[in-house]
Order: sequence, then structure tokens, then C-alpha cells
Amino acid sequence: MVVVARNWRPRSGAGELDLVAWEGQTLVFVEVKTRASDEFGTPDRAIGPEKRTHLWRAAREYTRRAGVDWQRVRFDVVNVVLKEPPSVTLLRDVFPVRSEL
Repeated sequence: MVVVARNWRPRSGAGELDLVAWEGQTLVFVEVKTRASDEFGTPDRAIGPEKRTHLWRAAREYTRRAGVDWQRVRFDVVNVVLKEPPSVTLLRDVFPVRSEL
């Protein structure tokens, strides 16, 4: 995976893409979620419908500007749990690409 952008914000200011990367022919938008512990579940559980909508909209603007076909997009999440030792987990293709945005 080759990272091409970090903390990218659309001009509208709505949302932020933590990481944008290419993996082969797929443009991957990566949300990084960090928690001190996993006592209340994994960090990705904090990504609700509203956050997903912000991610989709920001990603849609990024793809328009970059001239990338929306069908070549994937959404991943990196869970970081700051326990001893820290845990980092990559979840691939965590939610579908919405076509109606």
C-alpha cells in the first residue's frame, strides 16, 4: 500500500480522510481509530452512520478531483489499542461504497 495523502480535508471542510493510499488499482481510504483500551469494544465501533456519511462525502470529492472511478474505491479501518503491548489491526473493506452520494 502506497500512502498518497494524510489528513486530507475537502474544500467544504466536512469530514477528513486520515489516510489515502493506492493498493494496486484500488484507491483505499483509511480511517484510523485509537483507544486507550478495548474494554468497551474495538475502536472501529465508534464509526457510526454519521461518520460514514462524512467519510463517503470526503472520499467522493477526493475521487472527483483525482479523476478516479468510484468503483475502484475501498474503505479500510486501522484499530489502534494503546494497551501493553499496543495492538494495531487493519480491517479491510469495512463498509460498502455508496453509489448515491
